Amino acid sequence: MKTSKLTVSDILKRKHFEHIQIAAGHQGLNRTVKWVHVVEVTKINKLLKGKELILSTGVGWKENKSLFLSFVQQLIECDASGLCIEMGTYASSIPQEIINLANEHHFPIILFLKEVPFVEITQDIHTYLINQHYQIISSLESYSQELNKKLLSIDHYDEILKFLHDYLGHQVIFRINGKEVELVPKYVQQSKEEQQWFDPTLHPQQKTASQSIRIFGNEYAELSIVSIDKEISELDLLILDRTATALAQHLLRDLYVEEKKRVQENEWLKSWLEGEHTSEAIVDYLTDHEAELKPKGGFVSIFRFKSSKQYSNLDITYFKLLCRTIFEQQGFSTFPVDFRNSVVFIMVNKRDIKTWKNRMKIGIKYLMESDFANKKRIPNFLIGVGKFVENLSHMDKSYRTALETIKIRNQLGEKANSYFYEDLHIYRIISLIHKYSDLQEVVKEYLEPVIQYDKKYNGKLMETLKVYLACNGSKKETAKRLFVVRQTLYHRIQKLEKLLGDDFMNPEKRLAIEFMIKAYEYLMPNNEAQYVQNDK
Repeated sequence: MKTSKLTVSDILKRKHFEHIQIAAGHQGLNRTVKWVHVVEVTKINKLLKGKELILSTGVGWKENKSLFLSFVQQLIECDASGLCIEMGTYASSIPQEIINLANEHHFPIILFLKEVPFVEITQDIHTYLINQHYQIISSLESYSQELNKKLLSIDHYDEILKFLHDYLGHQVIFRINGKEVELVPKYVQQSKEEQQWFDPTLHPQQKTASQSIRIFGNEYAELSIVSIDKEISELDLLILDRTATALAQHLLRDLYVEEKKRVQENEWLKSWLEGEHTSEAIVDYLTDHEAELKPKGGFVSIFRFKSSKQYSNLDITYFKLLCRTIFEQQGFSTFPVDFRNSVVFIMVNKRDIKTWKNRMKIGIKYLMESDFANKKRIPNFLIGVGKFVENLSHMDKSYRTALETIKIRNQLGEKANSYFYEDLHIYRIISLIHKYSDLQEVVKEYLEPVIQYDKKYNGKLMETLKVYLACNGSKKETAKRLFVVRQTLYHRIQKLEKLLGDDFMNPEKRLAIEFMIKAYEYLMPNNEAQYVQNDK
């Protein structure tokens, strides 16, 4: 059952409007009317909510032109639909200033030339509006029932789009992020003129309504209806909203089923991480999963949870689906692989290689700020992003560097300032040395005198040494950064010369000391603070 909005023009065709005169605002007769009020006071700016047709005898202003003008101005500011005045008893004419004001704002002023029963007018129109509202609710309920039946049996969302078009008759536009726009009914978009058919700047008479489709708090798609020959009604908007909700449910179900299927592919993906597949085999695999995918390199990212217990308590399918939704919006196709207490994502890049790192940072930020994460449904975890590789058959190299990133970040704790392997620089070298030699003994050889002095006297020589080296031996800059006077700094430097040798600022020895300071930070004992929800 279809319904349409009630306009001022519609009301003028009803009972009791036989003897009227339209004094002003002829161009506003298409204004929507949502209610009718009888108003006899002149201060009404806080009494109206908009779209009301006002009935008045004029008793509130009588022959006071300034009060009358103020009254009409308030009606216009409140977005009232129009003003109907009973002429005779209290109002005999309409001043030209008020007619000019109403015409300027396309605000209808209708004059009753004979006495009319206001109570019968309000009763008649309110009854009509209530019936209209009931029809909207009935139509919406009927549409929803049919839509719910379809959701149980349809295989593809295009059946929902077609159902929406058949019911409303409007052009339907559907867009999933990263995919081409879909039209129902379909138009051949070969020329720019046809592609611009839905451009409102070219077709100002066109009416459009859109509804965002959100999944996991992120905008996943958008559903729109377009009409040229008629208005989009309140019922149309309600049906659009209900359809968007149904589409979200259908899309989420499809995504969940698809994610379940991906679990079965875990072993093949593990082999990819081990470097066991050729470039041809990888391309075939990607084509089967995303025919339009044109890979531009890729990398591996690891999400490692603090314990196996945390991992087992997590709805891992839901977590992978959340990550996939977020990172695909940043231009990556994601292929998750499950391990003991980690989820490893093979990320295939689809956009400009130069922007991959910045896009990955944005995706991680969205993940950390998502409703799912903020509600503590995701336990604490470490993130490691491996080296970017242009040849997808070399993904094993990215995987090994992602593992190394997790190891370094686990060791450094809060001192780790990046998720990315390529940003860890000297710590990568330190980790490699530590793997094959006794790094702790080498650190002691260079720094133990300073470390022991600080422990014994609660001194700040290590801090002074780090800042002094960072300032390239500038005493003025060092004192400024440490917030100490020059004399205190000179005393500390003398202590350092005594402990490390007065040649500790010589280029080769200085380089070794700086390296050992980084190694010392790397070897510091771990603590629980490294596992934080919003990692740096």
